[in-house]
Amino acid sequence: MISSIKDCTKLNNGLEMPWLGFGVFLVDPGEETELAVKRALDAGYRSIDTAAIYENEAGVGKAIQESGIPREDIFITTKLWNADQGYDSALKAFDESMKKLRIEVLDLYLIHWPVVGRYLDSWKALEKLYKDGRVKAIGLSNFQIHHIQDILDISEVVPTVNQVEFHPRLRQIDLHNFCIENQIQLQAWAPLAQGKALDIPELVKLGEKHGKSPAQILIRWDLQLQVLTIPKSITPHRIIENCQVFDFELSDEDMAVIESLNRDERVGPDPDNFDF
Repeated sequence: MISSIKDCTKLNNGLEMPWLGFGVFLVDPGEETELAVKRALDAGYRSIDTAAIYENEAGVGKAIQESGIPREDIFITTKLWNADQGYDSALKAFDESMKKLRIEVLDLYLIHWPVVGRYLDSWKALEKLYKDGRVKAIGLSNFQIHHIQDILDISEVVPTVNQVEFHPRLRQIDLHNFCIENQIQLQAWAPLAQGKALDIPELVKLGEKHGKSPAQILIRWDLQLQVLTIPKSITPHRIIENCQVFDFELSDEDMAVIESLNRDERVGPDPDNFDF
């Protein structure tokens, strides 16, 4: 049982990564990002997820540097944006991200979307960064089964993580099972369906049963499915609330209720029909 914000999964290369992280998607660059990350770190989060396209890597880097927490105690993820995909351009983009984050070695670097005709070259660049010791783990984001298989067919390094849209309305069971079979850790972005799941009556009822918010129910659901999760908030009490999920457990019956909510409905783009 995952019982603490300090608990980690062990990725397929042996690297430990916290189950619960803090995302900064759509958090304004600069002061808003700095404040949100500092609050998250104060609340106990030790995994921070950003991306080049969020334009807030610099704020994340500054907040971490000023936190006083040793660098080795914080797990940092960022992502290669679509326009920078390709071998040489990916290496250059990585350097830019590192400058903004103010770090020497990154914990996890992901290809943000499977840009057709470019993600294989991008993966080779990530493999070089990994072999050179500039990043501790490499992985994917928004990759469907067939995209992952393309990577596996040419890879020397198996991806450690696949970060995808994942919530009760988009359960992605086949993708989840494929990742498990290939020892790729699934990670949920939009675990609360960007807030749209919080009014689902079944989740409200489960929240009342456990004395928790619907958001806490969903985060706990992810953890019990052994899915990494990165809820995002800039509201101080919600940042704290989202990590208060280790003092209760969902029953098999509770889990079945949440599983029944799947509608294969996305709040974000479809990786197979995305205007890259």
